[in-house]
Amino acid sequence: MKYSFCGLSGLQLPQLSLGLWHNFGFNDDYEEAKKMVHFAFEKGITHFDLANNYGPPPGSAETNFGKIMKEGLASHRDEMIVSSKAGYLMWEGPYGNGSSRKNLMASLNQSLKRTGLEYFDIFYSHRYDGVTPIEETMQALVDIVRQGKALYIGISNYPPAEARQAMTYLRKQQVPCLIFQGKYSMLYRNPEEELFDVVKKEGAGFIGFSPLAQGILSDKYLNGIPAGSRAANPDGFLKKEQITEEVVSTVKQLNLIAEKRNQSLAQMALAWALRKEVVTSLIVGTRSMQQLQENISTLNNLSFSDNELKQIDLILDGEV
Repeated sequence: MKYSFCGLSGLQLPQLSLGLWHNFGFNDDYEEAKKMVHFAFEKGITHFDLANNYGPPPGSAETNFGKIMKEGLASHRDEMIVSSKAGYLMWEGPYGNGSSRKNLMASLNQSLKRTGLEYFDIFYSHRYDGVTPIEETMQALVDIVRQGKALYIGISNYPPAEARQAMTYLRKQQVPCLIFQGKYSMLYRNPEEELFDVVKKEGAGFIGFSPLAQGILSDKYLNGIPAGSRAANPDGFLKKEQITEEVVSTVKQLNLIAEKRNQSLAQMALAWALRKEVVTSLIVGTRSMQQLQENISTLNNLSFSDNELKQIDLILDGEV
């Protein structure tokens, strides 16, 4: 495993981190989840990314991760980075959603109880809710660090202007923002427009989620929507309407480049998302040991020729 320093901090993260958004809740195969966490750690993936509402049902991914820790990884706690977040709907009523101090503090305490941990290495404000003053949210994060309930703090899903405002406040409080977590993939390049500049200027790291666009950037949808896939699940986040003819055409063209590189499309997509120095790590969410192993093998070939990058840009811009 390769590790990168997170912005200007002294903390290193593995270039691939394991996300527990899907496939680790009570509705999933616990033994398979346990195998993936152990295998990831054995292969040098030291960072495990959670949130209070991960499951399904919400909260169950944290509970299962805590159980996995107790059943064999507790002695390795100081070798691991465990992160969690709060900000999206977690429980009913006015205090179970949003970015208020009340919600963040209550969610943090619940998450620590579910995981059985004394602290999180990184705790995030999961989103800017458009209502709560940024100063209120950021001061809650500052206090969380000063209370010893998190070592570092980060923000996720904030627009560039609000991200800059949040990071400025944190820096002035001498609890700098360690990392920004945002959606980033070949099919979602928005962070390149302005956000990366904000992150670099503030000395933070960037960690990307959904680098495979929930499986679209794999060979899974090259010939339709297979049974058992995320798009085939009516209750999932990925909707079959997103698998358009245009998207399939783009993916097929990208796959031809991947084949010439002797990589799967998923591996090339991960390598592409790691190509910029500002990207500290990518969060991969896997259903099986096979998928996890394939993703880890990405690190065997991270380099691109100028011609490859040019061809990829033309495809993504719809010019091919």
